[in-house]
Formats: sequence, structure tokens, C-alpha cells
Amino acid sequence: MSIAPLKKLSLVGPVDAHAAVLSRLQDMGVMHILPLVPAEACVEKRVSRAAEEAYKALRFLAVVPGRRRQVRSDPEFNVQSFVADVLALKDRLRAARDRRDALANRLQHMQPWGDFEFPPLESLAGQRLWFWQLPVKHRAALQSVDLPWQIVGQDARYVYVAVISPDEPPSDLLPIPRVHLGAKPGRVLEADLETAEIEIETLLGERMALTRYLTLLRGKLSEAETVAERAFANSQILRDPDLFAMQGWVPEARLPEIEEACTDLGLALLIEAPAPEETPPTLLEQPDDAGAGVDLATFYQPPHYRAWDPTRMLMLSFALFFAMIVADAGYGIVVGLLAMIFWRRLGVSAHMRAWRRMGLYLAGASVAFGIIVGSYFGFAPPERGLLDRLAFLDLNDFDAMMTLSILIGVLHICFANAMAFQAKTTRSRYANLGWIALLAGGMVLWVSALEGLFREVGGVLMGAGLLLVVAYASDRPVRQPKDWLWRGFDGLKGAAGLMGMFGDVLSYMRLFALGLASASLAITFNDLAADVMVSGSGLAVLGGLLIFVIGHVLSFALAMMSGVVHGLRLNFIEFYKWGLPDEGIVFRAFARKEVQE
Repeated sequence: MSIAPLKKLSLVGPVDAHAAVLSRLQDMGVMHILPLVPAEACVEKRVSRAAEEAYKALRFLAVVPGRRRQVRSDPEFNVQSFVADVLALKDRLRAARDRRDALANRLQHMQPWGDFEFPPLESLAGQRLWFWQLPVKHRAALQSVDLPWQIVGQDARYVYVAVISPDEPPSDLLPIPRVHLGAKPGRVLEADLETAEIEIETLLGERMALTRYLTLLRGKLSEAETVAERAFANSQILRDPDLFAMQGWVPEARLPEIEEACTDLGLALLIEAPAPEETPPTLLEQPDDAGAGVDLATFYQPPHYRAWDPTRMLMLSFALFFAMIVADAGYGIVVGLLAMIFWRRLGVSAHMRAWRRMGLYLAGASVAFGIIVGSYFGFAPPERGLLDRLAFLDLNDFDAMMTLSILIGVLHICFANAMAFQAKTTRSRYANLGWIALLAGGMVLWVSALEGLFREVGGVLMGAGLLLVVAYASDRPVRQPKDWLWRGFDGLKGAAGLMGMFGDVLSYMRLFALGLASASLAITFNDLAADVMVSGSGLAVLGGLLIFVIGHVLSFALAMMSGVVHGLRLNFIEFYKWGLPDEGIVFRAFARKEVQE
């Protein structure tokens, strides 16, 4: 697996053939088009807005459970009007829910005041009623109110006060703002709330009915995306009255197809290698068993075209870090069972099958590490049994686990620097060797506890590494004497990264800390369940089982979240910093869009 080598293609042909050329290229789906003219903002804006609205409609309908039987063919189906109807329904449903929530909130505020109706203003001689829900601790503030007032209700927390005044009283009349009850009595609000609930049910029924057109919407959306892609590509072509020209990047392995198409269409073709100053897009070759690694590699930032392909390493290290954070064989078995339960559903495409395999890798790694540390849903294996003999690591041995975590961090960052050294062609590549020597020397000094020959070896490695970093940290060309001085400053600046490297290595201690937390949480729930069930009564046993099940569901969820977040963080922050510091451009193939059921 590697980053696909690309070639830059320039195509020239008669202007009346450009439509056929675009259609042929889109069918092939091999070219990342380069703009030869500024993109038409109006075309791009119009296309993106239409696509965005269609996707909003699709998401609004796709989340409905129990969708209706799908309509596979309807000659009168119009995607634009359908999308408009769906979005209008979405707005109506949101407005109805907002109205329902506002009415429910108003009723909740009116409940302590009871169901009453304001008398006509004329019958009060121009006076109005103003209301406060006053905390009991502020009751004494009523004595300073000059306006007529009356306590109309009281509970343990509040006194409900009505004040009579023709105009709105000052805002500082009482220590808290007044209550706005509105003009409608409670019975009217209840009727309005019931009407809103019925309206929501009606709209949800309409939404359910529209789900029968989901398949047609997906198909039409795919066609619309294909047309939009072609329209945008058409805006990137350079034309004159007789000829057109277009450029793009194409994988080297697909050049024969392009050459054959150019021959068939009568086009002139120029093939060029990437120039040193150019940055081609990054296309990660994707075998079926590593598709999840490609997603991981491009999730944070795509690697630079001239960097190295991290997909295999990401899959391996993510599985290892995930397993160390979960630190329980029982939880690993649950992950595997979930993958098997959803096995058929996850097999609808090559992309999903790759993630299905990734789930099995995570489950296998978690089970293996759980066996090594001897944890099965927080329980230790039977003494002197086979599983007990396989458990040669103790999570409670802080020194051993800390050393293991730091060693993994050192190896991980060393590998990143080694791959960066291999991928680079500039003199700064030797600084990566310096960082490897610094890491190795520091690890030797720490593990050997500063004794004997190891102390000398570690010191030599660190000294040599620091010299390499200072000497080769800069790629600045030397054209005049003062450039040597600037190189020296660059070297010192590079050496200042020593503290950053130290912090990055220590960051791997989270593997030990989170693994210990996960195991401790499982043990705690086991002990709580055992303490409850100790009496042996039926109710105690039921309570203990509930604590055990609910506790382990919570512990499992936290372990999964920590394993994913921190397992990826160590790759994307610490590892990428040393091995893949430069961001690339994603290869965006000009291709037809296909609907996947």
C-alpha cells in the first residue's frame, strides 16, 4: 500500500468535442481536474445550494424508523418540487414543536396561579394586575412596596404575589423580575396545546408517508450530483473559438486508459511528471483490507504527496492503543459480538466491509491484551489455571505499566521519524535521525537507572542526536556568509523542540492511566454488586444484577469512547507531528456518483 504516483495531463482538442470528453472522463473517474480559468462562483453556489437542500431533505426522511414500502419507479417524480415539499414540511414540523414547547412552558408557569381569566380593563377602573413569583426568603421585601399587593398563593419555596397598578411597576420593585403570564387562561392554553400535539402527529404522518420516495430521492440526488460535477468541471476548461484545453492529475497506473480515450476522441495529450515546486493531490491506494486505514489517514489531515503512506501503521497502532485503554478481554469479546451481530448489515459495500474487519481487529487486540493483564469484565482468572499463567502483566504494577507505556511512545515516535527520514530528500532528514538517537538514548538512560555501560551508551546517543538536530534542522540555502548564522539560529530553534518531544513521549502515559481507570471501574461495579447480593435474598440478588449490568454497560461505553478518542489522538497529534508534519490535498476524482443501497 502506498501513495499513488501521479502525472499531470494536459488535453487539447476541438471545442465542439469538450462535452464528449467530459462525459468520457467522468465515466472513467480517474482525473483530479485542475482549473485553467477561475471557477464560476454563481455556478458553484447554485449547485452547492441545490445539493445542500437535497441532502437536508434526505437526512430529514432517512432518520424515520419503520419507513414505508419504497417506490422504485415514478415517471412523474420531480426531485426539485419533492425537496421543496419536504423542507416545507420540516419547517412546519419545527414550528409546531416550538409552539407546543412554548405552550407547555407557559402552562407550567401558570399552574401555581390556577386557572383564571382577566376581567375587562374597564371593570378595574384602568388598573392592571402584575405578578411576581417571590422566593420565601425575600418575603420581607413586600413591606417596602407602596403599591397595593396581595399574596394569592404560597408553597414551600415561593409566595405568589399580585400587584395592582395602572402602569408597569419599576423593574426593581422586588428583588426578582416579574412573571409574564399572558392574557390567555389556562383552559385556553390547554386547548391550544392539544391542537399543537394533533398537528405534530399529522405532520409526522405526512413525514412517514414521504419516506416511500427515499430510494427515488437518492437516485435523483446521485444524478444531480453527476450533473453538478460535470457543470463545475466544465467551468474549469479553457476555451477559444476553435479549441479547448483542460488539465488534471491522473494516477500513473491509469495512463493507458487516458491515452486510449484521447486517441478515440482525437485529442492532443501532454504527460508531465510533477515539478518540484508543485503539490499534487494525495491518492492513497486502497486494497479491500485497508480501506479503514485510508479513512483514518485522511480523517485528521491527508498526508503530503511526497510523504509516506501511514495507513497500515495507523491501523496497527490504533488497535494497540484501543486495546490498552479498554484493558479487558470481556469487553473485547463484546466488541467482537457486536461486529458479528451487524456483520451482514456492514457488508453492503467494500468500504463498510473494511470497517467490519477493523472492528474485528479491535476486538482481537482487546481480547489479547485483556488476557495478558488478566481482566475479564473486571474479574481475575482462576489461580494456577491456563488463563492465569497467560496473565504476565499486572495493571496495578505502576512501574512496569508506566515503563511499557513510555517504551511504546518512544518506539511510535521513533518509527515516525524513521519514515520521515526515508520520505524526505532534503538535508533536514538527518535531523530526524537525531531525534531517534535522542529518544533511544533517553530511554536507555531511564531504563538502566544511570548505571554502568548503559549510562555511557545512552549519553553518547543523546549527545550525537542533539548535534544532528542542531546541525541539520534547517534547509535554508547558504548563499552568503550571514546565512550560516541563520542556520545556527534554526538549529537552536530545532533543539528547543526537545521539551516538546519529552511532553509527547509522556503523553503516552494515558495508555496506562486510562487502562487502569477502565479496569478499576469494572472492579468497583463488581464489588458493589457483590456487596448488595451478600444477603442472598431475591430482591438483593435482583438489585446486584442490575448494578452489575448497568455498571458494566456504563463502563463499556466509557472504555469505547476513551479508546477511540485517545487512541486516535496519539496518532493524529503526537505521531503526525513527527512523521507527517505537512498536510496534503485530497485527490478528488471527477467521476459519476453511484447510489449505494
